[in-house]
Order: sequence, then C-alpha cells, then structure tokens
Amino acid sequence: MSQILSRSLLRIAALAGAFAVSCTATAAPSPAPATPISVLTYNIHGLPWPLAWGRSDDFGQIAARLRAMRQAGTQPHIVVLQEAFTRAAQRIGAESGYRYVVDGPAAADRSSLSATADDRRFAAAASWFKGERSGKLLGSGLQLLSDYPILAVRRTPFPAYACAGYDCLANKGILMALVEVPGAATPVVVTTAHFNSRGASGVSDERADYAYRRQLDAAGRFMAQSPWHRYPIIFAGDFNVGKIAPRARAFASATGGWWGAARSGGLDDAMHACSRSTSGLPRAALESFHRAKDWQLFASTRIAALTAEAISVPFGRSADGRMLSDHIGYVARYRLAPLAPTAARGPLGYVRLK
Repeated sequence: MSQILSRSLLRIAALAGAFAVSCTATAAPSPAPATPISVLTYNIHGLPWPLAWGRSDDFGQIAARLRAMRQAGTQPHIVVLQEAFTRAAQRIGAESGYRYVVDGPAAADRSSLSATADDRRFAAAASWFKGERSGKLLGSGLQLLSDYPILAVRRTPFPAYACAGYDCLANKGILMALVEVPGAATPVVVTTAHFNSRGASGVSDERADYAYRRQLDAAGRFMAQSPWHRYPIIFAGDFNVGKIAPRARAFASATGGWWGAARSGGLDDAMHACSRSTSGLPRAALESFHRAKDWQLFASTRIAALTAEAISVPFGRSADGRMLSDHIGYVARYRLAPLAPTAARGPLGYVRLK
C-alpha cells in the first residue's frame, strides 16, 4: 500500500511540476505598466440542512472578515465561491461590499451535450439510495463576487449523465465571467467550477471517477466554445483532484488543452508559480496545496500576460485549529500586463450588465 501511495504522490508531484514557474518571472517585456488583480477561491461548505447545520454564523464571520479587509484596502478584487447553496451563504457578497455578484447554473438549467452509449449505460446504473435519481434539488452553488465591472457571463451545468452519488443532488457546472480590470488595456476571463467528489459521493471510486472525467470533458467543450479566447484567463475552484493518481492524470490531460492555441505559454498554477518549493508558501497554503483540491490555474495570451506574484490565506485555521469551512480559502495576487497594442475590442458576444 505504501508503495502505491508513494507512486500516486509522485504522479501528483509530476503534475504539479508541470505548472511550476518562478513567482517573479514575467512572460515578456510589456509596453505599459502592469495592473494588479487578486482572486480568492473558497469552498465555504454551504450545504443545506440536514447535510450541514449551524453554518449561518460562520458565513457571517466570512462576510465580516472580508469587510474588515475592505476597510484595510486588502480585500480580494474578485471572489469565487463554491457550495454557496443557502440564502445565508449567498448573502456573503452583498454583506461584504461587492458591487457585482453573479450566480452559476440554477437547479432548472440543463446541458445541451449529448450522451454517448457509455454515458447511457452509466446513467442506467444510477442509484436511488445515493441520490442519483432524485433530480437536481440544488443549483450549482457557484458564485462570483467582484469589485470590478462584470461585462458578460457564461454558465453551463454539467450534463445529467456526468455526476455520481450524492453530488447529483446539486446541478454542478461552470461559471465564466468577462471582467473589466480598471487601468488595464484588456479584460480578464475569470472562471470557477466544482467537480464531482470521490469518497464523499457515496459511490464506488470507479463510478465517481467516470463522472469526474466526463465533467472535465464538458468543461473542455465549454472552454473551447468561449468567444473570449484572446483574453487571459484565471480558472479558480474546487477541482477535487486530491492525491488520486487516476484523477491527476485525467486533470492533467484535460487542462492541457484548455484555452488552446490562444495561450501564450502553458497553463500555470498559482501555488507553484509563487514558490519554487512548497516551503516558500504560508503554512495554511501548504495545507491546501497538499490536499490538492483547490487550485487557481491561469494563462496568458498573445495580447496580455498574467503573472502570479503572491499567495495569502485570509481563511485558514485559527489558533485553536478551527476553520470557518472545511476548505482553506486563499488569495492569489496577479499582475496583468499588455504584450502588444490592443485593437478596438469590437463585438465580444456579450450584453453589458446593468
């Protein structure tokens, strides 16, 4: 068993190494000053009763801490939340002063992707007792909060066949926003998602991993259809990779093609970009890093470069070890810099939000 675990960890490390870059490196000389942008990703454990209870006080503390950061001028410019299912969880954005709040897919939304023969066989084996035949009782639980104007939003749920176990009770999916960054020559695309769990799903690993791979496939199609490929992207969320070799391989294979030919360089990971070794990260960030579920991926394009500069952890453990969620909430700070003169933006395929 220890040999198997060691091999699994080596595979995870190899995946992580593919994302590693120097935190102080820049993609190329830029013709204009870089603009700062910071993103918090946080799974806030906002499950409804009876799956979780007594959570409202913690959500209030999360909002209060974000307000205190705002008063100090250190609040993240953008926040992406996962498991914001309840009304109390969904009030965090307004209570902490974010002007723009957008939601992910709702419970009634449906994917247009067609099922394969394998998908139909997989769906036919769904269990009533594990929540796979109960329909979508909840939305995606995704929210994006922003101080910066949100120019447009795209969202999609994962296909009905691409879920396993209790995860099927929520209409998990992807939320993508085109965000105008004040002072920057180009907007940035910010995306979040929450992928199928493994052990917590209540079904076999084989079944959970099949759903996971199909969700990655659906995410890839959604990314490929985006009209905003020329802009840099930050994809932050709960990817539920973990220290699981099959998931790590599937994750690496899928994300290798995301944002495709538009990328300038590879798809990087903020954790590794901000440390040549894990000893350079804050202790709470190390905990999240070793858990290997919450990631911030980012990519530059031909017209603008994103550089990750620092990781901070406003939502870790208190002195007594308590957390406000069952996940670490961490902030990645980036610099957005143009690489070439930008042409007139022209049609972007969006309607400006009021």
